[in-house]
Amino acid sequence: MTFRATVLTLYPEMFPGPLGVSLAGRARDEGTWALDTVQIRDFSADKHRTVDDTPAGGGAGMVLRADVLAAAIDHARARNPDAPVIAMTPRGKPLTQARVRELAAGPGAIVLCGRFEGFDERIFAGRNVEEVSVGDIVLSGGEPAALMLLDACIRLLPGVMGAPSSGTEESFENGLLEYPHYTRPALWEGRTIPEVLRSGDHAKIAAWRKSQSEIDTRSRRPDLWERHDGVRVQPASGARREKKD
Repeated sequence: MTFRATVLTLYPEMFPGPLGVSLAGRARDEGTWALDTVQIRDFSADKHRTVDDTPAGGGAGMVLRADVLAAAIDHARARNPDAPVIAMTPRGKPLTQARVRELAAGPGAIVLCGRFEGFDERIFAGRNVEEVSVGDIVLSGGEPAALMLLDACIRLLPGVMGAPSSGTEESFENGLLEYPHYTRPALWEGRTIPEVLRSGDHAKIAAWRKSQSEIDTRSRRPDLWERHDGVRVQPASGARREKKD
């Protein structure tokens, strides 16, 4: 089954962009995944190809119209009816590696890229559109976020990554940040590779890596640490929380 990505955008020339090179580009050339772009303006009903209008209730900026978006989504769904429709928006649910894995295991995704002040809210319920955010940031449009989402999916498709274990030892795959990496030279500017990694003892190396993942997650991402399976909820400092009366 080929993973098919359909991107609804006002700027189709932004694709495939970085997805056309390296592993993703080679996988596309080999037919592992396919990309279609749809120009949202093609579904405007007026001669000016208008896709937006002023915000109801007043305010700055412009809002993408629900009727135009719906026509574009309907067109894309007719070509890939089983693919979920995902709108890239900072108001969406944070994207997780678990959701990426679900998408990568499916037939593909229809990705809706916003511009201006965003989407008419009615499109989400009217066309069963999933709202997804790639972080607590605001971009100039949904296209860079769409590239990020698709890259995360494509690298998980069978045969895209060289080593099968490459995808299972990354950050977030097991609920923790990935352990630190080192390579030659063994001594660089007075800094050495940890002795355990040069020991050849695979059991000790595995234990060290697990410990480092836990330490880094606990200090850098206490939110992940608190959600990690089997971990006692503690602040990043390691001190137990005191119950307030």
